[in-house]
This record gives sequence, structure tokens and C-alpha cells, in this order.
Amino acid sequence: MELSGKKIVLGLSGGVACYKAAELCRAMTRAGAEVRVVMTDAATHFITAVTMQALSGHPVHSSQWDARVDNNMAHIDLSRGADAILVAPCSADFMSKLAHGVCDDLLSTLCLARPAALPLLLAPAMNVEMWRNPATQRNAQQLRDDGIALFGPGAGEQACGEVGLGRMLEAQQLLEELIAAFQPKALAGKRVLITAGPTFEAIDPVRGITNLSSGKMGYAVARAAREAGAEVTLVSGPTALEAPFGVRRVNVQSAQQMHDAVMGQLDGQHVFIAVAAVADWRVLNASEQKMKKQADGSVPELKFEQNPDILAAVAARTNLSGYPYCVGFAAESENLVAFGASKREKKGIPLLVGNIGHHTFGQDDNTIILFDEHGHTVLPRAGKLELARQLICEISKRLAHNSLFQ
Repeated sequence: MELSGKKIVLGLSGGVACYKAAELCRAMTRAGAEVRVVMTDAATHFITAVTMQALSGHPVHSSQWDARVDNNMAHIDLSRGADAILVAPCSADFMSKLAHGVCDDLLSTLCLARPAALPLLLAPAMNVEMWRNPATQRNAQQLRDDGIALFGPGAGEQACGEVGLGRMLEAQQLLEELIAAFQPKALAGKRVLITAGPTFEAIDPVRGITNLSSGKMGYAVARAAREAGAEVTLVSGPTALEAPFGVRRVNVQSAQQMHDAVMGQLDGQHVFIAVAAVADWRVLNASEQKMKKQADGSVPELKFEQNPDILAAVAARTNLSGYPYCVGFAAESENLVAFGASKREKKGIPLLVGNIGHHTFGQDDNTIILFDEHGHTVLPRAGKLELARQLICEISKRLAHNSLFQ
């Protein structure tokens, strides 16, 4: 569980988005966190303390004068030993209090009295006009300048019927942001371009050739890179996955489309990670109309031509400019160590990740081998997100020793 052992103070200020806080509380506890809930008086008009107590498993605090706390200093005791304070929803009024150091209730006092090293995280939730009001924007910038993280807001339809920025992020998005807050920012300031998923090579308008890649590993790498502080662009073949929150996704189908998208996004990228399972060939004589079954039993004869080698194309540009730092993936069915080492040298890249294709496609875990100029290193079987984080860590170490990326 990704929040195992973490102690989180979940603050609720007034807003209809309090209903999302219930789902968020449950999600955090399922992820292993111990959650202590603090509510403002306004929050209790939208959701009851009974609900939040049931979901967190702990009494809810709302008063500065809580006699249940031995020393009657809830604003001190609740933050000591905590790993983070997350205010969700965080209203415009509560943002203003924090920006100006106002502490007139338990939650605002607790936030002001927190230890300097304790992360304070806010999930803004308000009407679109309230969010874009200059006063709110000034407060938001002041909070950022004070080292307070803002998660969102998101855009969409609001409870009032208006549409735009101001919605609180969804519970799963906030959970991902919270988990990311605890990850080392080893790629802060870096831009990372990643490919993921299969490609689809059309035979006719309704049929095509593809592979068993689910995209899970590539999407995990994208999430891990974003957790590490990078600005991430994900060029994805057809998958059923949602892009990790905060990752920009570019959708493609064929290998040629993926090649064109990658080359179009390449300028300014510090790292390129080619995770996608790209088709080596495409159908040269694809039909513009659906092929019909023939009465005489004859079958169509397909002709193939080679697709562009995306990784080789990026590596060739790297050799000219020095960046992006290139990482390839190789899925083999046999002789992984030999084929992986050979492929890394053939592609001319510093790092290649190898795995056995039929052991990983569609699975939630994997075993991978890292190949570089020094040989190979096995990363034991683990969840794909955990392996992705290990891979990002390895990449960041290599960048740290490369003068081009300082």
C-alpha cells in the first residue's frame, strides 16, 4: 500500500465538494494511511462529522477547545507526527486566511502552527468566477511562494451550473497527487517524452495487426516521471488506460503516426523513453474498403513494408545534439540477456530495458533487466509502478553524471 505508515491530516473547509472528501478519505485509508479529519464549521453544513469519523476510523476534530485532547491544544497535537496536511476542499475563504496568516478556527490555526518541514497541500474548490478573481489569484500565488502546494483546481461543470476552472480534483487524482508528494523530485525541471502501448496497422477499415501490449508499463513510467517532478508527454497507441494525472497524452494508432508525433514533440526534451511495442511492419497493400470473404475460398495476399524505427531516429538526433537521453525497451521471447545487450549497441543508446514479452503483456507486475555499457542489472519482479520508479531513479542518477543535463 503506497501510503502505508503515513499519517495524514485531512482538512475540510466549506463547499459542496465535501462529498468528494468522503471518497478521498476512504481512498487514503485503503492506501494504508492513518487519516485524522479536521472540519471547519462551514464544512459541517455540507457533510457530517459522523460520516468522516466512520470513514477515517477516528474522531473528527472541529473545535479549538476540544477537551478530548489532554492538553487542549489540538492545533499543536494534530500536526505533530503527521506526514502531511491536505485541505480538500479548500475554499476561496480558507485560501485567503492562509495567505494572510489568519487563524480563527482549529483548521487555520493548525495550518499556521504546523512545523516548517510539514507539507501543506491544498485542493482548491470554488465557483469559476471566484477562482479567476484577481484576489484569489494573488492569494494562490502567495501560497505557492510560501511553499504550499496547490492540487488543481480542475475544469468542468460546477454545482452552480457554470462551467470552468474551480472544481476540486477527483478523489483518485488527489490520491495520486498525495502519493507523488512523497516521491523524490529527481527529475524536477526536466522534460520527458515517453511512448506506450501497442500500435495498430490497418489491413482494411475494420481490421488490423497489433500486439498484446496493454500499455501498463509505459503509463507507469509516465506516472513515475511526473511524480519525480518532470513535465511529461505521453505518446500512446490504443489502450483502455487513463493517462496519469498531470501527464499530457498524445493519441496515435499506427507506428508511422507514433513516429511523426514523437519527432514533432522532440525539441526541448531532456529524456526519451521508448516503452511502446511498435509494429516492425505495416501492410503495404491495405484496402480502402472492408475485404469480403470470397466464395471460392481464396484469401487476400498481404504485402508488408518496414515501419520507421522510432528509437533509432531519436538516437541519431541525440548523437548530433547530446540530448535527449535515450532509453529503449525490448520485449523478447528468448535469450533476453544476449539479445538485449546486442540491441542496445545496435540502437546506439546508453540504456535499454529488457523483459520477456509474454510474461509481462497485460500483467500488473514484471521483471526487467537494465543494460548499459557496464553490463546488465536485474530488477526483481515487482509491480510495474514500483519498477517504473526504480527505472526513473536509475535514469536520474545517470543524468546527474552527464554534464549536458546540469
